[in-house]
Amino acid sequence: MDILMELSKVLITETGDLQLIELAERDGTRSFPIRIGITEALAIDRRLKGVSFARPLTHDLLALTIESLGGHLERIVVNDLRDVMIGGEPRSTFFAQLHIRQGDQLILVDARPSDAIALGVASDTPIFVAEHVLDAVTRSGEA
Repeated sequence: MDILMELSKVLITETGDLQLIELAERDGTRSFPIRIGITEALAIDRRLKGVSFARPLTHDLLALTIESLGGHLERIVVNDLRDVMIGGEPRSTFFAQLHIRQGDQLILVDARPSDAIALGVASDTPIFVAEHVLDAVTRSGEA
């Protein structure tokens, strides 16, 4: 089962490399942070504020491509949390999917949560988190 969440915080630290977004349960009390890169944090912030440029940036380009192909981003789902080896050390890493509707076909596309959210925030696309992921992060405090 997927739980409806909302983007509750975007923390951009210009003097360090730790950027965070926080997802909070829409009809509950659970929340958790996700570490993201500065580029994705700035893209999310820009799209939340409605800042546009004369030419589309990466997330704008993807949104235009989906639309041009007759698709609509229905939802974002943070669907997994796994340990991934980074620099020889295991690190908890979130995984997500874009749920794109094209006519009567549902297309699932794997994505990083930060990219998925950067794509979806401009169109108020609902964000969901799989129950097992939400249980894992709120039980262990990992992010």
